[in-house]
Amino acid sequence: SPYDSFFYEAAQTYNVPAALLIAMGKVESDFNPNVVSGAGASGIMQLMPSTAASLGVSNVFDPRENIMGGAKCISQKLKEFNGNERMALAAYNAGSGAVRRYGGIPSYCKSYVNKVQSYKKAYETADAV
Repeated sequence: SPYDSFFYEAAQTYNVPAALLIAMGKVESDFNPNVVSGAGASGIMQLMPSTAASLGVSNVFDPRENIMGGAKCISQKLKEFNGNERMALAAYNAGSGAVRRYGGIPSYCKSYVNKVQSYKKAYETADAV
């Protein structure tokens, strides 16, 4: 993506695999920094306004700021779910409360989680070449 340097910086800052962040950016927005979802999520990592504010992101349309915010968020979710990437991704997508209420990955999140993990694997494979 044109934002790889930001993904790598965020990965180092928040100790999250760069391939995971890049995969999330691909699935969330196809790397479009200007996209806004019907629900109001914005930017590359599709941050909701309240989430962006809680992460200290003041301009969700700034690619670096948005990616750093998304990385901080998934880092928090990974800690919350003891490093379980699938649960953390579901929490990123649907909220931690939904994952807890469901007692796992809500059915409506499975496609998102699978897509991110599939892209992550592809990016890791490409990086290894």
